[in-house]
Amino acid sequence: MIWLAWRQFRVQAYVAVGLLGALAIAFAVTGPHLAHLYDTTVATCGAHGDCGSVQNSFLGMDRFLQHLSVVVVVVPALLGIFWGAPLIARELETGTYRLAWTQSVTRSRWIATKFCLVGLASMVTAGLLSLMVTWWSSPFDRLRDTPFSNFDHRDIVPIAYAAFAFALGALLGVLIRRVVPAMAATLVVFIAVRLAFTNWIRQRFATPLHITTPFQAPGPGFNGGNGLPRNPGDWVVSEQTINKSGKVIGQYGGIGPNGEVSFRGSGNGATYFQGVGKCPNTIPNPPAGSRTTNSQPPPAVQHAIQKCIDSFHLRSIATYQPTSRYWTFQWYELTIFIVMALILSACAWWWVRRHLA
Repeated sequence: MIWLAWRQFRVQAYVAVGLLGALAIAFAVTGPHLAHLYDTTVATCGAHGDCGSVQNSFLGMDRFLQHLSVVVVVVPALLGIFWGAPLIARELETGTYRLAWTQSVTRSRWIATKFCLVGLASMVTAGLLSLMVTWWSSPFDRLRDTPFSNFDHRDIVPIAYAAFAFALGALLGVLIRRVVPAMAATLVVFIAVRLAFTNWIRQRFATPLHITTPFQAPGPGFNGGNGLPRNPGDWVVSEQTINKSGKVIGQYGGIGPNGEVSFRGSGNGATYFQGVGKCPNTIPNPPAGSRTTNSQPPPAVQHAIQKCIDSFHLRSIATYQPTSRYWTFQWYELTIFIVMALILSACAWWWVRRHLA
């Protein structure tokens, strides 16, 4: 049975090996050079005082392979669509399963062998791809220092995504019994589950931390314009600015989503912090409708802006997951998706045994 399952699967396996081999060669040729360049230029740029230009130049290298590395996000879905969904649905659609089940091999052994061979191949494929991408991208990841932004296509979670997508496709193939509809349903359900984890579930793996600080105008040394003393790699779940009465002030007031502030001058010389109130002091030459950005105003203007902001007793509240929880979340999500894959596989095995004649 293993030999037969391999013969049915070998074309897909050869294609996967060929693509992985091509990527491995590309990464092996360029990876050591990137690591050496990072160690000799980016890691030492502080001593020369030109980090900005050096870092931008480094981030601009090998753009194609940087974008190609995001393929780790879609590979699990492709494995579920093209390896999982047709695995049993094709047999049911064409009727060849009747011949297989009249031989000496039981249907339980038949489905178990197929699941083990192709399912493990899916996990190995996603795991090797993630390993290569994680290794090759490590210099860029160290420079950006935002691990949660790459959570879905780094380290170990792609293995679990592949297992889940394969089991999902196989189960839907058993239930729908037609290849193309099963492939379409696999894609829709997989995307829905992944979006649910990315947008709602993952951030609740652990109770997020909160930090409250006085609001500060954007300027050198401030984080996101709010002066919050967080690690730049922390995952900010939400960030709000409130006034002294606890009312949230956001993009519909004088504070934008990135912490930028906006003022409006009036004809009588007064200045208004838009959406908040009238400044008690005078701000020198505040152009009407002007906004503070990364290009800072003169120190006297910036001091007057901050004095106006301080008079309203604004506070910034950030809800975030610290960088130290990155690997904890990786293991949590790996475990959850593996368990879901086992449940889906068990359901498919049970359905074949009990409902298919």
